[in-house]
Amino acid sequence: MANTFESATSPTRKTDGSGSAGWVKLAVVAAASVFASGLAAAWWYKKAVKQLRQAEEDASNPHYGICGDDPSDEP
Repeated sequence: MANTFESATSPTRKTDGSGSAGWVKLAVVAAASVFASGLAAAWWYKKAVKQLRQAEEDASNPHYGICGDDPSDEP
């Protein structure tokens, strides 16, 4: 005797837990992407700060662009 709740033409769905494994993989990939982005941002920030400090140390005229009333600043 056939089950009255299932149709002969409808596909049977088996839930074996494979859907949750897909979500776990997606979460791992997302976490790795966030971690890699954070490392890249930290590297870029460190590089920018280093360049700014080096430019500050290598400045040939420390008063360039500063307007002041001191007559010794005038050429």
